[in-house]
Amino acid sequence: MPNILVVEDSPTMRQLISFAMKRIPNSHVIEATDGVDALKKMSADTVDLILCDINMPVMDGLKLVSLVRGNPVYKDIPIIIITTEGAEEDKKRALAIGANAYLPKPIQTQELIKLVTTYLTALKK
Repeated sequence: MPNILVVEDSPTMRQLISFAMKRIPNSHVIEATDGVDALKKMSADTVDLILCDINMPVMDGLKLVSLVRGNPVYKDIPIIIITTEGAEEDKKRALAIGANAYLPKPIQTQELIKLVTTYLTALKK
C-alpha cells in the first residue's frame, strides 16, 4: 500500500489533493502543513511519494526538496511539486534541486492521478 505525503498549507487545497489521491487503489494519504511538519511525518512513517507546494510558512517546498534529496534515507522518494508558481524559471529551479515533476495550479485531478500512478508503478519495479 503506497503512502503518499501531501504537503500543502492551504486546508482546502490539501483536502482536494488528498481526496484525489484516495482514488488511487490501496493508497494511504499522510497530510502535512509545511516542510517541517512533512519531515516529522516522514520520520514517523514510510513515505513512497511526496506531493508538495512551494509557498508555505515555516519551511517552503524547495527547502523540503533539497533536504529530502540530501538525506540518504529519503533521496529516492519521487517528489511532485504542485504550485501556483507557473514561471519557467521556478519550474527549472525545482527540477534542478531534485523534484521529479512540476504541476502548476489549478491542477487537473485526472492528470495528477495519472502522474502519481506512473511514479508509484515505477517504484514497484
